[in-house]
Amino acid sequence: MVILTNKTAKRFSIEEYHRLIELGFFAENDRVELIRGELVDMTAKRTPHSVCTTRLLYELVTLLQKQAIVRSQEPIVLPPNSEPEPDIAIVRNRVDNYFSGHPQSEDIIVVVEVSDSTLKYDQEEKLSLYAESGINNYCIFNLVSICLEVYTQPYQNLQGEFDYASKQVFLPDATVAIPEFTDLSLNLSEIFTISS
Repeated sequence: MVILTNKTAKRFSIEEYHRLIELGFFAENDRVELIRGELVDMTAKRTPHSVCTTRLLYELVTLLQKQAIVRSQEPIVLPPNSEPEPDIAIVRNRVDNYFSGHPQSEDIIVVVEVSDSTLKYDQEEKLSLYAESGINNYCIFNLVSICLEVYTQPYQNLQGEFDYASKQVFLPDATVAIPEFTDLSLNLSEIFTISS
């Protein structure tokens, strides 16, 4: 649910958003993210979403070990006015572990959203935002169709809209390589299986 929806409403910069956080504008349990200057409520997670995210985090940390940092539901900075909190982001190692600032597009290897009730939003708004920010690898764990959607090659079309030139769909029994770590494979059955 969007908190600010009026087209004439104030849109926040990243700096203004951070100032609101510092001033305690949001309660401790508020789950919001900044998307194109708007404060957007983050949808409550259903059990399949939580289980999928937890399994994915476990598998990626196990596979990547110390080759990259795997962040879960932590902010990434996409100037000029977005700070989403994707379900998973694989980011490049940095000496300070991003203590000096959240990862930005050049730090990001893969962004992942786990989608059930937010599927349309993740396939349209988030996809466009990530493509515009030059994020080369965007994945959606689609819990509606039970598949992995992998988007690569961001571009801007003649109408000025941002999208990805390539989309691949993988079924739950597939094994997929992790971008930039093609020797490492993620077994999707470990993520999508409902039973323990």
